[in-house]
Amino acid sequence: MLKFSHIDSIEKLHQGYLSKDFTVREIIDDYLAHIAAVNPEMNAYLEIFDDIDDLVNRAEQMIASGDIHPLTGVPVAIKDNMLYKGKISSASSRMLEHHRATYNADVVDNLLTQGAIIIGRTNMDEFAMGSSTETSAFGITKNPRDMTRVPGGSSGGAAAALAMDGALISLGSDTGGSIRQPASFCGLVGLKPTYGSLSRSGLMAMASSLDIIGPLTKNVDDAERSFYALARHDENDSTSIPQSMRDAVTSRIPKKIGVPRSFLAQDGISEDVRLDFEKSLKLLEQAGYELVDIDMPLLEHALAIYYILMPAEVSSNLARFDGVRYGLRVEQDTLIDTYKESRTQGFGPEVQRRILLGTYVLSHGYYDAFYNKAMYLRGALEQAFKTLFADIDAFVTPTTPTGAFRFGEKRDNPLEMYMSDIFTVPANIAGVPALSVPSGQDSNGMPLGLHITAGYLQESVLFAIGKDFERMRDAQA
Repeated sequence: MLKFSHIDSIEKLHQGYLSKDFTVREIIDDYLAHIAAVNPEMNAYLEIFDDIDDLVNRAEQMIASGDIHPLTGVPVAIKDNMLYKGKISSASSRMLEHHRATYNADVVDNLLTQGAIIIGRTNMDEFAMGSSTETSAFGITKNPRDMTRVPGGSSGGAAAALAMDGALISLGSDTGGSIRQPASFCGLVGLKPTYGSLSRSGLMAMASSLDIIGPLTKNVDDAERSFYALARHDENDSTSIPQSMRDAVTSRIPKKIGVPRSFLAQDGISEDVRLDFEKSLKLLEQAGYELVDIDMPLLEHALAIYYILMPAEVSSNLARFDGVRYGLRVEQDTLIDTYKESRTQGFGPEVQRRILLGTYVLSHGYYDAFYNKAMYLRGALEQAFKTLFADIDAFVTPTTPTGAFRFGEKRDNPLEMYMSDIFTVPANIAGVPALSVPSGQDSNGMPLGLHITAGYLQESVLFAIGKDFERMRDAQA
């Protein structure tokens, strides 16, 4: 157990540094000792970096000189699909098992500039394809709340590292719920920011029009601090939101929250989740929010849209891994056989499944029937969100249809596994921000989450509602 376990927020950490209650060295040594004790069983970290001492020395110098940034001296875990120059970045795949990054991701550069302590890289579903961290080529990651259950995915290692007290914040990536679902399963706060608010430069692409980096934290305040510390325009990312657009945003004071009752009436949602959600709505009312029923029929089609667009982009993005330029190469007598064997041995079953599905929907004769139709519906959903947020400040659902499930329970049923994303994918499709906040427990004692979605660049709305919900939840605990 951490000696400094009571230091559970960035604010407390910085107060301790400034009052000299402890040093960065003492904090990091405490984390490293704890990780050494629990990680062999948990498998949250794939690697603890060997240059941590240099980062600690620099952070202590910054604090001594008064040059303190929002993330100075903060122990951070990063997902294994973010480039860190000189370090292995494998996306938890045999294809990139020995790949060393040649440059830093923008978020890594930002962490280093601010004096954060990057502890190591965390396990994940291979190439971020999965909802349970069972598809990693380097073994499963266990849920610290119950080691017979999954931590969620694809950022399951990032969530487990935080939940086991192996970092103070973790960075994950979210394509369809890969930050928020594991946050819910592990009892954490998870933020999927507005698409383009954090740079994708140096993030291994899964589905480029959906991917976004975001923080997992232990409270909403830390999610807010982390987001504003890392969000910036990056000229190396063509999808990065210009600073002028960010500056032009008027932050709302949230008052009205929508509840999509018809969307919540479908099958597959556990009774535990329904009961917890109703309790969460009462807490929001007690916090002073007006709750209104909303009707968004397109939400019911979001999962189908996602599972056409995402595999199509996966098929395109992963075409570069061919055994020729970099990554695993399995030498054969002919070039075509080298391609085949390199990709067959380099990619696991779930990655192969999504490549095949994406190639199919992009093929001649099916492109219009599937991909173009999904793109049309994506545009319709984006417009529906714009209309919706003209009348309300946010809308809420559960984060997941069930609590964390047992290992193997859904591995052989891809459709049931994909249902884990039913509440989270709409925000990715529309490019708007969403936040998962711990809300309660299911009958197995596993965490559940409240999912809050706001309008474009309205992260401040999420943080305001999230903090109010935390306050009401803790007051009734």
